[in-house]
Amino acid sequence: MPGSETPHDQGKVGSPALVATAVATTILYVVAMVAMGTPPSAADTGTQVVAWFGEHRDGVRWFVWAWTVGAPLAALEFTLLRRLLPAPHRDMFLIGAVAILVASAVQAWTWGGLALHADRLDPATARTVLDVALFWGPVLTGATVTMMAPVTLLALRGHAGLPWWLGALGAVAVAEQAVETVTIFGTTGFTEPGGAMNLQLGAGLVGVWLLAFAIWGGVRGRVQ
Repeated sequence: MPGSETPHDQGKVGSPALVATAVATTILYVVAMVAMGTPPSAADTGTQVVAWFGEHRDGVRWFVWAWTVGAPLAALEFTLLRRLLPAPHRDMFLIGAVAILVASAVQAWTWGGLALHADRLDPATARTVLDVALFWGPVLTGATVTMMAPVTLLALRGHAGLPWWLGALGAVAVAEQAVETVTIFGTTGFTEPGGAMNLQLGAGLVGVWLLAFAIWGGVRGRVQ
């Protein structure tokens, strides 16, 4: 009878496009990270930074290319994921996702600019500009928490049909991102800005959570 449907009966289940887009975005992210290699650290001197860009200028350009090509795919992935969430959670998720895309674009063009004339870089200038780029990781934690928190809360409460395991994984990732804000004050080692805590631990957890959310959504998710 009209009007007798439950929320569980409404909306299309699954989205092959979401799975395909998430996999393609992940592959491009891996390509970008492999092309970049191990970036210079916050403790390196300007001379060391110039030497690194001289050796890795082509890798940096491939890194920027992969980010650029992946941006529309990531935008589509976020759009499809947003449809699985109720209001206002989907809007907060989208704000965080857009912030990630914008911040990543700024970071990519900064690295690309440094690589463009790597043979003519001034050491002091290179060190200063790279310092700005390295803070992409520490500041991005705010955007990732904005994106993950509403989904995590819904999943932990058993709402919107989201699985509890996605909430548990999200809680771990959100907690790590909160702790990761210490990289704003770091100078060397694991907690330095743009270091292992940002690019390996934090990025890894967020990436796994996002891919898990997308694959679940593409297989069993239901449009709200």
